[in-house]
Amino acid sequence: MHSDDHSVDTAVRPPRPAAVVELPVVLEDGAVMPSRAHADDAGLDLTSSEDVELPPGGRALVGTGVRVALPEGTVGLVCPRSGLAARHGVTVLNGPGVVDAGYRGELRVALINTDQRVGATIRRGDRIAQLLVMPVLLPQPTAVAELTETTRAAAGFGSTGTLAATEVH
Repeated sequence: MHSDDHSVDTAVRPPRPAAVVELPVVLEDGAVMPSRAHADDAGLDLTSSEDVELPPGGRALVGTGVRVALPEGTVGLVCPRSGLAARHGVTVLNGPGVVDAGYRGELRVALINTDQRVGATIRRGDRIAQLLVMPVLLPQPTAVAELTETTRAAAGFGSTGTLAATEVH
């Protein structure tokens, strides 16, 4: 490059590969190892370790037969699977569910059938949720007299114009 050349390098650079870390997993009898359908999927699919009938509007806590040791400084997020929700109206009730790094029990998934007319059947081995392992900040709450000012301030529900101005009860 010459000193009078003011061009900018606009070449597209490949993204850095995601960090790969070991996730210790214990499988109970007949449970399925969490896995990705595609190498670059963010979530590890979790499968049911039992057969469950979800009546219309019904919910159930469904076992996976999987126990994990999340790395220190991470959190596991148990998220819905889009296909299960789109095809059957079944989703994670408290999605995402939070798995703390110190938890060593079985991963269980709170599922709800949002369809009010048709029941849903979950069979052993069906993919029911996905586990994302994310870094987490562990803030220390500190009492202060005032918070810093922002443009938004205390404007909340519907303040960006996406919801009609209604009173929340």
